[in-house]
Amino acid sequence: MFPIRIRPVGHLALVTCLIVLSCKALAQGFAAYVTPPRIEAKVQPGQTIRQVIEIQHAGRNRGNYRFYTNDWTFGPDRSVQFQDALAPDSCRPWVSIERRELTLEDGGRYRYRIEITPPAGTPPRECRFALMIEGLDPAMVESGVSIPVSGRIGVIVYVAIGDVRPQLVLERTDIQRSGERQQIELTVRNDGAAHGRLEGFVTGRDAEGRRIEFSPADSPILPGETRRIALLPLSEDGKPVPEWRPPMRIQGRLEWAGGQMPIDLSLAP
Repeated sequence: MFPIRIRPVGHLALVTCLIVLSCKALAQGFAAYVTPPRIEAKVQPGQTIRQVIEIQHAGRNRGNYRFYTNDWTFGPDRSVQFQDALAPDSCRPWVSIERRELTLEDGGRYRYRIEITPPAGTPPRECRFALMIEGLDPAMVESGVSIPVSGRIGVIVYVAIGDVRPQLVLERTDIQRSGERQQIELTVRNDGAAHGRLEGFVTGRDAEGRRIEFSPADSPILPGETRRIALLPLSEDGKPVPEWRPPMRIQGRLEWAGGQMPIDLSLAP
């Protein structure tokens, strides 16, 4: 029965990968592994692109799952909020899903397909939505009593339609303190038409000459958005994350899909 055109339906929004637990032990509930955790793809207007995720059921009993799409927003605190109602610029009407429900035996795997077909003439843009996988089986406590607990996973999908790309600009750098620890934060603006992620490593030397490597947090910066990205110190050989004292000199280069950002910073508290 593939493909099935998406229709939005009412549903209570939950957080990605949320399993609400009020008891110590669960016998079933949500028990799936899903890969990949996100999809990034490209397509031209009027063409169709197919993507596949793999679902593995890890429960002791047969598992039942429901599939649907949501729009989503990404908050300043890195929280993701899902919504069933179509957003004003939603591209979910262009999305087809293979099926709405699926049953898997213990250890069973399934390759689940979705298709995205932007209409001919669609101007360059980024299509973003979430494929939601929801467990339909109630959780069981040790006494064998069912409780109405459900969980779900949202696989975030980014599809670049036409020639769109991020353009990341470093606005400023700060040292923030959280309790006893301090953290370097980059304020990054995206002037492009697609989301971007900073990647790579830079090297810092602190006030005592200690050499420390840093890498940016894996966080998307959406088009037109300005976001604070933590520059995280890296541990070596399983050792604790190194402490450091400002001033700190950081040099190197960070990259994103289609671009790079030279880094040469002197940071003082």
